This record gives sequence, C-alpha cells and structure tokens, in this order.
Amino acid sequence: MSVSTSVPEPAQGVAVVTVDYPPVNALPVRGWYAVADAVRAAGRDPAIRCVVLAAEGRGFNAGVDIKEMRRDSGHTALIGANRGCYAAFSAVYECEVPVVTAVQGFCLGGGIGLVGNADAIVASEDATFGLPELDRGALGAATHLARLVPQHLMRALYYTSRTVTAAELHAHGSVWQVVPRAELRDVALELAREIARKDGTLLRFAKAAINGIDPVDVHRSYRFEQGFTFEANLSGLADRIREGFGARGEGGT
Repeated sequence: MSVSTSVPEPAQGVAVVTVDYPPVNALPVRGWYAVADAVRAAGRDPAIRCVVLAAEGRGFNAGVDIKEMRRDSGHTALIGANRGCYAAFSAVYECEVPVVTAVQGFCLGGGIGLVGNADAIVASEDATFGLPELDRGALGAATHLARLVPQHLMRALYYTSRTVTAAELHAHGSVWQVVPRAELRDVALELAREIARKDGTLLRFAKAAINGIDPVDVHRSYRFEQGFTFEANLSGLADRIREGFGARGEGGT
C-alpha cells in the first residue's frame, strides 16, 4: 500500500504520482493525506511543470475505506476521512502546476473529488465514474461531479447512484481523451509532456489565474457537503445504511 512519485524523464518536467492500495484503491485516512502530500510536493518542485495522477490495479479509486470506519466505535475515522479527502482534493486543485489524471476502471466517490479538481482527464475505455454516496450512508463530492457534467445530469446521477462511462464524459467535454487501457499511461504522459513544454513560471501563473476565475469555490462548497455527511453519521442513519453495504463491497465515500 503506497503513494509513490516518479519522474520518468527529468528533462521533460513531468512527475507521476501513483496510488496503489489493493484491492480496489479504497483509501484509508493516511492514504488521502499521502496523496495530498505527494501532489503538493511535486507541484512545489521548480523542475516539475505538470503532474500525472495515476493508480495501479483494477480501478483508479473506490473512495474511502469504509472498513476503517466500521472498526471505529466513535467518529475519529469519519473526521479523519473528511479532512483527508478535503486535503487530497485541495492538493490537486491547488497544485502549482497542471494535474492530469489517468483513470482506469472505476472512479467512485473520492475518486470523483480527485478528477473533478484536476486540470485534465485521460481515461481508459473501461473507465466509469460515479457517486454511490447515498447507497453508502454518506454525502459529498457533488461539488466535483458538477465540474464533469451538466447540473441536471449531476443531480440525477447523485440521487440514483448511477455511473457514467468515459465515452459519455468525453461527449460532455470533461474527459480529454478515451483510449485502450494498455495505452492509458502513455497517452496521459503525452498530454503532460505537451503541457510541460510551456514555460514553468508562466504555467504556474496560468494555474493560479484559472483557479482565480472559477465560478464556484470548491473548498467551501465541499466542506458544506461534508457537514451533512457528519449529520447522517451522528443520527445513526449512515451506520444503518453501511451495515448492508459492508457485505457487498470494499470501499466508497
């Protein structure tokens, strides 16, 4: 279980942050903070001009580790997951250089928070995206799903917990390119290298400028959502829903 950073070709100015938490990349609290630390560190490196966020295994991300929450008799794990997700999503959004995500398989829950705050998304043909939050006793990341699809589609997807394919998101303009899985990493790196050929200082100015004109404050809106997640937990509602989920799967936010 790890989050690692590599620079395949130093002269190209591209860092690759890779998440590997078998079996489904459902991240524990420490995993979210590790993602945040790795992305921020890569962005601060003056030699880096673009970051690729990728994952090993069947899917890109399955959200938080619900088993970790179920082992906690109090709210420590929930608070940790809330803060960890916030840190990771913020790190992607605030990374000093553009972030390209390379998404394969499932991208669920917290995975939507990561890709929704990224600058570009390259996805494999088998990639699917969704927020199964209502099925898992949680709320959150509608802020980030709204950056990928139109408002009414976001609402329908959120209420139904359905997923959409990479091809559908490509049609909406939020996925840059859809490619065979075997080509995913190479194509993401190709886009990152194209971005990284720009002047590093100017790229940093551009990232700050684009964030500055965003119509939605992603930090405030996501924290607002998280308040309802905590309320659902305090009321016992989330536990009742997760009791059924625990027998069906590994992760999710």
